[in-house]
Amino acid sequence: MVRFEDIKNDSAIRAYIKAADDSLLSLGYTEHSFAHVTMVSTTAARILEILGFDERTLELSRIAGYLHDIGNLVNRSEHSQSGAVMAFRILDNMGMTAEEIATIVTAIGNHDEGNGVPVNEVAAALILADKSDVRRSRVRNSDPATFDIHDRVNYSVFESSLDIDTEAKTVRLTLKIDTDISSIMDYFEIFLGRMTLCCRAAERLGLTFKLTINEQNFI
Repeated sequence: MVRFEDIKNDSAIRAYIKAADDSLLSLGYTEHSFAHVTMVSTTAARILEILGFDERTLELSRIAGYLHDIGNLVNRSEHSQSGAVMAFRILDNMGMTAEEIATIVTAIGNHDEGNGVPVNEVAAALILADKSDVRRSRVRNSDPATFDIHDRVNYSVFESSLDIDTEAKTVRLTLKIDTDISSIMDYFEIFLGRMTLCCRAAERLGLTFKLTINEQNFI
């Protein structure tokens, strides 16, 4: 049985993640390296654990979260699809069962807001975990004078949390934004598609997605 630790400690996988992030760095994108994939992996599993899923499903969500951005090695465009194909080859060679590969590959192939659909629970958890990772430390541009809108929005977020209320059946993304750096409107300009996908992902898990920015409820 393939475990998350097997994935995390695999030298080839680590090389692919690093190379994928190096490509994004050269393009001026925010951090997509080990900090991001580890956070997404952990958050996806936490979501499903709170909702009462079994341990193996949590493990599959950890693996999907860790591998989800590997397709950036090929190209940023359609990276969810190329990443899914890469993950298939990796997991098949490691001896994972076809059923578990199918779950992970489906999740990775559907995590991006361009064409993603939360077609299973692991995909839904991956989407919520990925799109909620907005934070200052992901910005790698050291010169605020040259920030683009993505840099400004991420740098402006000085506190964030993703919380599930099982009684109210909600999942809430709470952000605190320095509006001297970026306006709330800037956030919606670049993240509206992501928030729409989060709403669909929450519905797949029997939840309602909520967004709170600076103590104001927007969704």
